[in-house]
Amino acid sequence: MLIPGQSLTLTIEKPAAGGRMIARHDGQVVLVGGAIPGERVRARVQRATRKVVYAETISVDEASADRRAWDGDIQCGGCLYGHIAYARQLDIKAAVIADAFGRIGRIVLPSPPSIAPSPESGYRMRARLHVRGLRLGFFREGTHELCEPRQTRQLLPATADVVERVGALIRSLNLDAIREIELAENADASARVLAIDSVLPIDQQRLEEIAAVDGLTGVVSAARTVGEAHVVDTIDIEAAKVQLRRHVLAFFQGNRFLLSNLAAHVVGEIETGAHVIDLYAGGGLFSVAAAERRGADVVAVEGDRIAAADLAANSSVRSGITPVHQAVEQFLNGTSSERRGAGSVHNVVIVDPPRTGMSQEALGGVIRLGASRIVYVSCDVATLARDARVLADAGYRIGGIAGFDLFPNTPHVETVVTFNRA
Repeated sequence: MLIPGQSLTLTIEKPAAGGRMIARHDGQVVLVGGAIPGERVRARVQRATRKVVYAETISVDEASADRRAWDGDIQCGGCLYGHIAYARQLDIKAAVIADAFGRIGRIVLPSPPSIAPSPESGYRMRARLHVRGLRLGFFREGTHELCEPRQTRQLLPATADVVERVGALIRSLNLDAIREIELAENADASARVLAIDSVLPIDQQRLEEIAAVDGLTGVVSAARTVGEAHVVDTIDIEAAKVQLRRHVLAFFQGNRFLLSNLAAHVVGEIETGAHVIDLYAGGGLFSVAAAERRGADVVAVEGDRIAAADLAANSSVRSGITPVHQAVEQFLNGTSSERRGAGSVHNVVIVDPPRTGMSQEALGGVIRLGASRIVYVSCDVATLARDARVLADAGYRIGGIAGFDLFPNTPHVETVVTFNRA
């Protein structure tokens, strides 16, 4: 059995979900970090089980033409694919999607899906920053070691400047109770809010000093807010502008460059005047777009309290949306008039679940609705492929599949699949 620290010479075969690449040693699968399919590398074993070995590239004997220099720390959060030329990253992500559907979902795609590209720098509108030893940064992959956010290129330069100013203030005020900071800004970076998580309360004066940092429009800590707790996005969808507010702690798609493309793609799967149920609706990105651009009658369901408040606010200023603050499973098992009214065979169901995918209860509830179309938005291809198998067994067939590279230089990819009832 292979042991940690042992060196191996490996030929890289194909990508695996999660960022590593697949090689084999004496028939055993080795998942290799820092490699590219087609390369021959020298790798050091990090850990080994009976089924799989994890290793990290230490040198490259035969490099891929798609290998590139990366001037930062590839292990810093958000950079695992930084050594791979961007066009090849998109090909790899398409291959990972096709592999997951074949291997997990037992569904053979006719071809790998197209992946909408993103600019590689300054794409992030949301980020979680960690504070350790009065230093502020991202974690290196698989560790609690801090690394500098700026060198990952995920943040706008102006945002990185703000992060550095906040970090300097934390050190000068000796605010060692702060452990995490959530950052949210809108697409044009005209508003930027921090949510501070600390093990002890931060007094009002210190909170006001943080909020006064140039480039911030608000700070939230526990139940207190200085300035604004929300940002407002203006999103272009089919040549029209749609506005949405969102709280700093609410989930929202994180890529400023592909936000409109993603929403437009989902709306493009909805017919004019359709009855729509939007599950895991968040602040209402897809609901608002469907109501405004398709005249759809939308029931939007969100279980998180903060996101549901945004959904209610965004729904209140336009017609056609009924917001429901309820867990998806409870909604689907309920007998409310909103649920019954949306159960027409002509309706569309949009689902945008967390990384864990849909629960069995939720998936069964969606199938019982009998919708003619399901638009599934997923940030995890493995759980998407798992759920696709269940939908296929229930009589749904894939009508279209597309990827959106919301997190370039990482193994993550957003996938949208349209399922039509056979």
